[in-house]
Amino acid sequence: MKSKRSFPIVTVTKKAEAALKGGHPWVYDAEITETFGAPENGYLVDVLSQKGSYLGTGFLSLNSKIRVRVVSSNANESFSNAFWERRIKYAIDYRKTVMGDDFSCCRLVFGEADGLPGLTVDRFSDIIVTQVLSYGMDKIKDVIYKAIVKTLTDMGETVNGVYERNDVAIRALEGLEEYKGWYEGIPHPESTVTEITENGIKYNVDFENGQKTGFFLDQKYNRLAVSKIAKGKKVLDCFTHTGSFALNAAMGGAERVTAVDVSKTAVEMAETNAKRNGLEDRMDFLAADVFDLLPELEKQGGKPYDFIILDPPAFTKSRKTVKSAERGYKEINYRAMKLLPRGGYLATCSCSHFMRNELFVKMLHDAAADAGVQLKQIEARQQCCDHPVLWNVPETDYLKFYIFQVV
Repeated sequence: MKSKRSFPIVTVTKKAEAALKGGHPWVYDAEITETFGAPENGYLVDVLSQKGSYLGTGFLSLNSKIRVRVVSSNANESFSNAFWERRIKYAIDYRKTVMGDDFSCCRLVFGEADGLPGLTVDRFSDIIVTQVLSYGMDKIKDVIYKAIVKTLTDMGETVNGVYERNDVAIRALEGLEEYKGWYEGIPHPESTVTEITENGIKYNVDFENGQKTGFFLDQKYNRLAVSKIAKGKKVLDCFTHTGSFALNAAMGGAERVTAVDVSKTAVEMAETNAKRNGLEDRMDFLAADVFDLLPELEKQGGKPYDFIILDPPAFTKSRKTVKSAERGYKEINYRAMKLLPRGGYLATCSCSHFMRNELFVKMLHDAAADAGVQLKQIEARQQCCDHPVLWNVPETDYLKFYIFQVV
């Protein structure tokens, strides 16, 4: 190490050392061999190899299996407020560059991919919505939030409030309370609903009660890809949620779009969004379980749709349930392939990190073989570039999205 250090120390196994040297920022509880200096929960610790080599500095989380989240391997870093302000500015500058005209509605911080572990920040026009899932990041959130507002303001952007969506069970694993509400350190409006425009479509985003932070931003350009081939098609959008894929298909000139979700509330929101954009005359809305609907449509005979979109929620959130998830993905994809006419189109995806791309591709091959069809790939896509994939951190690579013609 190049400078005298003041942080407590943990030493780690050779396996953890190799992972850290390879660029992965996590140290698991079982990988810590010794601890020196009475480190406190949520504070920074230096991580050393068993031979005493400096590997990085990160947040200690005493209640989590991910015991240390490394934030820097620079031994000369002091981790003052200026450090975190630079991290925030770097993350926001990146979005300003890659998102262009879509900068007003995007993810500003994507956790480990931005060197800010456990932190998610979404921008919905003039409202910032945050989610903090690590103990250490929670301790410095005041610095983080003020840095976000300052960076955006310095760019000439308007911020009218920061809303915290910390109402997720994973916080309990960190020893953090669950809650949601306005961050009181920054002036804010009363309403927790705001309007955004994505791909020319207007949405009301309920960031207090909507899923995650209120709206799924990661499929932005995948929805645009769907709209480009939807013209003149009869479209079935499964797991529609608030109708985003269905609306993009309708905006793209689809002849007819049926939007389906098991949640009646979601279907009502989708219908409201259709009316908001003047698209309701070409859209139908149905509250139904997709797993029941697809085989029922096949039994009825005929080929009522020539474009089917499958955007299901994550069927697995752990390695233990991957096999079960694979069966679920195969079932809906097989049914969709059987339902489509030859020459029809299929858009299909998985948002689970644990459903690795190679497994998802194998599942599609198997589904196509069982359905007696071949798949002509049109596009293979991932999450939007405001959710960057950091190659040394495979957990940041989670969304698989394919468009095929079924032949």
